Amino acid sequence: MKLSRHPASPIFLPDLQSPWQCYNVFNPAVIYHNGLFHMLYRAQGLDWISRIGYAVSQDGLHWNRLQQPILEPRDAADSRGVEDPRVVEIEGTFYMTFTAYGREFSGEGKPTHLGGGILPMVARSHNLITWETLGPIVRGEDNKDHVLFPRRINGRYAALHRRWPQVWLAYSEDLLTWPEKWMKPIYGPRAGQGWDSLSVGSNGVPIETEHGWLLINHGYNQERVYRMGVVLLDLEDPTRVIRRPREPIFWPEELWELRGDVPNVVFSCANPVVNGVVYVFYGGADHVIGLATCPLTDLIEYALHG
Repeated sequence: MKLSRHPASPIFLPDLQSPWQCYNVFNPAVIYHNGLFHMLYRAQGLDWISRIGYAVSQDGLHWNRLQQPILEPRDAADSRGVEDPRVVEIEGTFYMTFTAYGREFSGEGKPTHLGGGILPMVARSHNLITWETLGPIVRGEDNKDHVLFPRRINGRYAALHRRWPQVWLAYSEDLLTWPEKWMKPIYGPRAGQGWDSLSVGSNGVPIETEHGWLLINHGYNQERVYRMGVVLLDLEDPTRVIRRPREPIFWPEELWELRGDVPNVVFSCANPVVNGVVYVFYGGADHVIGLATCPLTDLIEYALHG
């Protein structure tokens, strides 16, 4: 099983005339709504601060973008950038999860990395353009790769998040508070020398199927080559892993995936399903955006029997 690169890839490039997105565009969220692909992408320009831009497409290949970002740093909590959005629609409202990277640490103890704090944020919108920030899932830890499930589970909102080195599940009744007592680890790096033996994390929005929640995830080993894989979780208890095939389904091969701002990276925050096809939009080497696809039936078959 392997995702198929679209021959038009890379499908989205930096805008050399725009000071905030002239260097890198990568790691986009994409949602299919009202017959259009809506992309919210991470961009870096002259100041190297990440902002989130918006673009729209009829076919997922040719895009029209807004000239100004729709989300950018506002205070010390995100002064170094807003990163890696994922977008989902729940009960008629759009929600975006994104990472706020700031110069100030917020939490107990000491910062988990040099220079400040990381916050796994949640925001809300009714039009995909204007966003209201709700707050973080946790504070005071290097926690990211978070994404909401597309519906409530047992009456509560649910999210995957990455409390390194494991992927965790969190629940909330209001998207504002995420009680620690409702958090549980799901899976982590696999022992040995495999492709995901050092770090793992979530990609796009979980896909609901009759067999379980189908996840496309990412991981790397000591070589720091990012690859994608598949995980299948129980529909009503997503802490239960039904299957996790051992082999990856996608990895860097093209020159623009092997070389860039961060080499050897294919990193996806989006896998919408349109007319039975899974569209995996991904950042190539933290520089441009590519597209890979596969039939949903093939991905389910691999998750069950791969």
